[in-house]
Amino acid sequence: MQHSFGWPLGNSTGDGSFLYHYGDNLVTVGFVVHLNYANPYIAPFEELQRFKTHALVRDTFAGGKRIGYGARAITEGGYQSVPKLAFPGGVLIGCAAGFVNVPRIKGTHNAMLSGMLAAGHVAQALAAGRANDELASYEEEWRASPIGRDLWKVRNAKPLWSKLGTTLGIGASGLDMWTNTFGFSLLGTLGHGKSDADCLKPAAQCVPIAYPRPDGKLTFDRLSSVFLSNTNHEEDQPVHLRVADPALQKSSEHDVYAGPSARYCPAGVYEWVEEGGSPPRFVINAQNCVHCKTCDIMDPYQIITWVPPEGGGGPNYDGM
Repeated sequence: MQHSFGWPLGNSTGDGSFLYHYGDNLVTVGFVVHLNYANPYIAPFEELQRFKTHALVRDTFAGGKRIGYGARAITEGGYQSVPKLAFPGGVLIGCAAGFVNVPRIKGTHNAMLSGMLAAGHVAQALAAGRANDELASYEEEWRASPIGRDLWKVRNAKPLWSKLGTTLGIGASGLDMWTNTFGFSLLGTLGHGKSDADCLKPAAQCVPIAYPRPDGKLTFDRLSSVFLSNTNHEEDQPVHLRVADPALQKSSEHDVYAGPSARYCPAGVYEWVEEGGSPPRFVINAQNCVHCKTCDIMDPYQIITWVPPEGGGGPNYDGM
């Protein structure tokens, strides 16, 4: 098992990697990019390809074969970012609720604890003859539970990383977590400042990134990778990625930010196509979608909305 951060994105953009060995000559590799990055030319998929070229990991993949691919957005805002958890007839638990302990790279423990906590409150509600109402008691209890105590101690790690960069941010968050073992923080509780979508800078203020072409042995293209996710949507179904205002998408996402959707999407769903001198046209290849929800998070004006696809289509991950 190997974890890393800081390369290839450097100090200004949060990142991390994992490399897990398992089974007979099997390895799984992943690369995490914090979505509050500023440069709209960053492409997380391409950063994964660059990561694999590092001298410490490239030999692990030598002579290997890709057997799977997938992507998802991780809810890593922590204690300050947990949403409303209860709604009529259901609750959010685990990673969907944002219970990941990011600096400790742990989430399974809180996922199980939240499932147990929710089940207890469901049992109480059923015993009282209730149905289809809101489990307010679950909402009220999680912060006082082991989940809340776990996330409280590390609540400033992600805000410090975002505000101070990787080098200073990791150091400061380590000190803050140490003081929290004694039940207090010199910093109180920091906020995240702004949403991920608000962090993008206009393209005119940034330098384009020239990513190398994939070699087909160690580094690969997106579309052949998406094929390995076993994604399937009926091509004649309604598009499940809805753009509220196409004109605004052109004037903002394309004209101001140079079309970051074509780069932040790990599945090649979005394209800005120019044909015969006509104005750029926004094309959505919805059949490629692996349901990572990055577009819903990253669109600068928040006018792309992911909705469940018809028939539950999407990736069919094997061994992930």
